Amino acid sequence: MPYLPAGLPLPQPTDADAPFWEAARRHELVVQRCTECGTFRHSPQPCCYNCQSFNYEWVKIKGNGVIFSYTNVVHPVHPALKDRVPFNVVLVELPEAGNVRIVGNLVDTPFEDLYVGMPVEVTFDDMDEGTTLPQWKRAS
Repeated sequence: MPYLPAGLPLPQPTDADAPFWEAARRHELVVQRCTECGTFRHSPQPCCYNCQSFNYEWVKIKGNGVIFSYTNVVHPVHPALKDRVPFNVVLVELPEAGNVRIVGNLVDTPFEDLYVGMPVEVTFDDMDEGTTLPQWKRAS
């Protein structure tokens, strides 16, 4: 059962981020890395912000990280969320990928137990046959 309710707008992959969403459907987390300077980046972009190279690769990572920041959402910003609030949103820093940060939800922990630096690992939320969202759970 998905963590998020049905009826939410789902991501519409672009040329730049389609490999990220394809990997998520396979329950894999990938991050873009510049092949010229080695800089990781997320959100995916066609050009490296560090060296301006257009050469990059997709690197599969384990998906272990720490909470860098978090918030508790109490106002439903979409009608599909009106029965879902409050819920958390976390910003996870991924040391194995140059400390890039990815947003998601911590699906197994009440808000009052969240803290900056909490170890987390990726999990996947199958929204429908074509869309899977990377989410987060406490690291085991």
